[in-house]
Amino acid sequence: MRRAIELAGRLGAQGFRLLPTNQVSRVWGHVTRQPGSRHLIRPFARAFRIDLAEAELPLEAYDTLNAFFTRRLRPGARPFDPAPATLVSPVDGRIAAWGDCQQDRLLQIKGIEYSLFGLLRDGPMATRFECGLYATLYLSPRDYHRVHAPLDLEVTGIGYMPGALLPVNGPSVRWVEQLYTLNERLVVYANSPAGALAVVFVGAHCVGSIRLSFHDFVTNRGGRGPLRQSFERPVRLAKGEELGVFEMGSTVVLLFERGRVAPCLGPVGDAVRLGQSLGKVLPPPGP
Repeated sequence: MRRAIELAGRLGAQGFRLLPTNQVSRVWGHVTRQPGSRHLIRPFARAFRIDLAEAELPLEAYDTLNAFFTRRLRPGARPFDPAPATLVSPVDGRIAAWGDCQQDRLLQIKGIEYSLFGLLRDGPMATRFECGLYATLYLSPRDYHRVHAPLDLEVTGIGYMPGALLPVNGPSVRWVEQLYTLNERLVVYANSPAGALAVVFVGAHCVGSIRLSFHDFVTNRGGRGPLRQSFERPVRLAKGEELGVFEMGSTVVLLFERGRVAPCLGPVGDAVRLGQSLGKVLPPPGP
């Protein structure tokens, strides 16, 4: 029975590669922005057991499913440690993987690796994060889907890689090799008290788009090619300020330079909350 379940999971995960996932996701995104989708809000909230007490507005105030899905939290729902040396979680979610990169290799799941360059498609930045800490945080449909600055940031640029929009749930992470390098990705590069860091927004099936809060770039637009844009004037964001939003769920990968963060993450599968401490910033190495 166990082998049959595993085979079904593998076939289901691989089967998504045969579907036009980007087009399906764009259509779903369009549907969720229509006024009629408000009738789906209550069943959606009930199905995923969403804590409505944390939402900024009452359920009836959201006029579309997308407005509800991208809801803000009520003020004070997620306190942030203001200490500059405290790295905080940028999202609500679960720990999918974390550790130090083995040269340029990250764990997707135990036994399956992928490369920094494949994730970023930016050779100099991939080299900069080699042997540094990474943390992969999975956002389920029930989670709050806005992403916030994990430290005080000076955003120096963004990168975009078009790709598929495969699911990033457990079966896909297990059975689709190089999953995070196949899916559409939007990267925010920044300087911080921990040196250079990257916040990688990984798209997923039914993510209508990923939107940045400090820039007008929006993902999942047909015909758009790779992009690497550096900012002449860095965008300053304080810890806790909003970076962007997923329109439907996905994954965030945090990347840091070697030896700049002492992590305090729990085991894979543990829940994390926006603002929760993930580690302490270490001073830069001496000359």
